[in-house]
This record gives sequence, C-alpha cells and structure tokens, in this order.
Amino acid sequence: MNVVIQPHGLQGTVSAIASKSMAHRLLILAASTSAIVDINCSSTSDDIQATIECLEALGACITRTTLGYRVRGMFFASQSSLADTKAAFTDNSSATGDTPVILNCGESGSTLRFMLPVVAALGKHAYLVGQGRLATRPLEPLYSELCAHGCFLSEQGAFPLEIKGKLSGGVFHIPGNVSSQYISGLLLAAGIAHLHLEIIVSKPFESKSYVKMTIDALQQFGINVAQTQEYDDQGQEFIRFSVDEQTLSLPRQSLTVEGDWSGAGFWLCAAALGNPLRMSGLSLTSSQGDKAILACLAAFGARTQKTASYIEVGSKALRPATLPLDDIVDLAPPLAALACFANGTTKLTHASRLRLKESDRILSITTTLQNMGADISSDADTIYIHGHGMLTGGEVECFRDHRIAMMATIAAAYAQHPTTIRGAECVRKSYPTFFEDFVHLGGYLETKDD
Repeated sequence: MNVVIQPHGLQGTVSAIASKSMAHRLLILAASTSAIVDINCSSTSDDIQATIECLEALGACITRTTLGYRVRGMFFASQSSLADTKAAFTDNSSATGDTPVILNCGESGSTLRFMLPVVAALGKHAYLVGQGRLATRPLEPLYSELCAHGCFLSEQGAFPLEIKGKLSGGVFHIPGNVSSQYISGLLLAAGIAHLHLEIIVSKPFESKSYVKMTIDALQQFGINVAQTQEYDDQGQEFIRFSVDEQTLSLPRQSLTVEGDWSGAGFWLCAAALGNPLRMSGLSLTSSQGDKAILACLAAFGARTQKTASYIEVGSKALRPATLPLDDIVDLAPPLAALACFANGTTKLTHASRLRLKESDRILSITTTLQNMGADISSDADTIYIHGHGMLTGGEVECFRDHRIAMMATIAAAYAQHPTTIRGAECVRKSYPTFFEDFVHLGGYLETKDD
C-alpha cells in the first residue's frame, strides 16, 4: 500500500494504543498458568498476534474480547487447582513430548527472543519460523547460553530454527549492550519453569527499562526478581538478576496493558511542530523507557503540559539537541524527524543498535529523510541532523519498517510539498490504526495500491 500525504498540521486528542511490549509479557505469563486470566488490552498488532499464535500452538487458548483477551492457560484442566501450575508443569504428558510444534514469529523480534527460552523452559520440541529480517537478527549470546543449559538448537541465521531439550537453571552471562530481550526471555522462563536462575549482565546495560517491565509483569504473577549491583575480580561492575524457585500465582483481578509510549512518541513529536495535541491513556509512572520522550521534547524547547488525564505538547521555536539513545532506541525515528525542523545540528548518539532492528535504522532514517530534503548524515554510532526548519517532501520507501513509515508520515504532514510513502502497510506490525489516528488528528492522505 502506498500513501500520499498532503501537508496539513495535526491537532486534537488521541488515545495511546496498548503497549505491545507489556502485552507480550502478560500474555506469555497468563498462557503459562493452569487458569483463565483476563487481560484488558485496548489494541492489537501483528507482533502481538504472532505471540498469541505461538502460545496457542503450545496449548493455550486465547480469545479476543471486547476489553482485550481471555487467556486459558496451556496447563488448564477443569479438575485442577487454578493456583497450582507447578503440578501441571511437572506432568510430562502436558509439558513434554517428541512431536514438534511450529511457532511462527512473524517479524517480531520480541516473540522470537521470548519464545526460545519459554519453549526451552517447557521442554518442548519446536521449529521457529518468521519473515523479513528476523532470521538474521542477532541471537547471540542467548543462543549459546541456551545450548550450555540443556538445549539443542539448529544452526542460527536461517529458518526453521529447531530447539529441543529442557532448560536447566544456573548462571547465565549476557552482555547488556546487545538486546535486553535476552534477559527478559530468561526471566520469563525462570518464572514459568520454577527454576533457580541467575543472569550476570555486564555493563554498559542498555534498554534496562524493558527488563524492569518484565520484572513488573512477573510480580503480577507472584514471581519476585532480586537485582544487585556487584563487581568482578577485575573491578568491573555488573548487574546480577536472581530468581529463586517460585510458582506462578494468579492475579487477583484482570490485568491491564498500559498505554504505549513508543507509539505516542510520533504524535508528541508532531505536536512540537505545529498545533497543540493531547494524548490520553499514558502513565507517568510507567516503567517504559520511552516516556523519556517528554524530556527529549523539553531539550528541543517544546512546550509540554502533564495532567492526570492527558499530556499536551505544543510548538515553540525549536532548538537542536544532543540525545543519547541507550535506553530510548525506538524513539530515534520521531526524534530525527523533529530535528529536521530545528535550526542547527542535532546529534542522536549511541545509535549503533539501530542497525539490528527491522531495518538498518541508521540507514533507513537517513535515506528516508534525505529523500524528503533533509541535511542528515551518520557514522557508526551517531546520526547528525542539520536542521534548516523545513523539509520539502518527496517519495520514500519504508524498508518494511513500521517506525520508518510512521516517521515519514509525521514529517510529511509538515513538509512543503506532498510525500508518497511506499509500503506503508508495515505499520500493522505495531500500530494498525496509525493512519486512522492520523486522519482523526486532521491529517490529509490518499491511499493507493501498489
């Protein structure tokens, strides 16, 4: 699908979609019980659906409801105690077996990196498949650590990826600057399999807010994670996460997936370019690292107002900023678009992990904005945006990357001339109603089939 955006400022109020990051975590934990759990989740996406389909292949039953999802855990049995998942887990007839299952992860890196340790915790034999760049996105050192703790995996780098064996507890070593999803996946596995597990995370530790989200989700199911800051024999600092043998307990009430700060970042950056815009459904006490978008907007000089029911952002004369992306890597696309309209040079630093996303996002950000008239360049770890207060518009590709499509859209709304965005359907990966919300806020667009 191609989308033609006509320049026209955005204004109004929009509600945040549900956080797909938290949805993944709560769905996995609910599916690993012997009970029925209701999850309030205001929206879905291709990535969330990929996780659901994998969990259903493993034996859970997940039904869409008017409020979200009803999850019948994979160990559910009408005669079993709903609180006793451990007995169900240790029953070999339900937890193990030689017949392999096929798990389609779509293009979701979270699904792949969570399901590998979860499947290992369940002792299942599975083949994982996916699309796009997913097969080539990094799995080390999670891959090697699973192999060192009781699992067999086929050669990485291509699908199908076979896994079998049963995950054992012990000590896992994970560097903190590759993917926090490795850490989150192992913590989820520990809660599911009642393992004693320790994860040694070396510094620098990036995207640590996502691990905090995992710990928050586990706490809702009665699993406590200890975190300590320690030093090795050479004086190098590391973080130790420890989970003792614990059994998942059931939430006392339905769970709620909070609003998504990552998706909200596009609208909030757009608001800094023109008319005031309000967003509802966001928690200021969230563990999501991308709530730092408000601090980023302040660094650009934008006006922000926070209340209990909404966040409002309005435009002022924008100034350039230098922003490290260590914990906010998903905010790079909207921040790069915003920087094009600030006079002066903005630097987005610590950006190297952008190359490991759905696209090489350093390349896709710079190429897309260049095609819209931006003066932008990059090196291995930094994106430099030399803002001139405007973009011309043009024709751009999305690189099959949802965040590139959304970046181009908000930039196009404030460009001087129309912009054609090719392959815009990729927004379904995280935000299927993105263009509906764009129109709701006053955006002008026309869709055309390829």
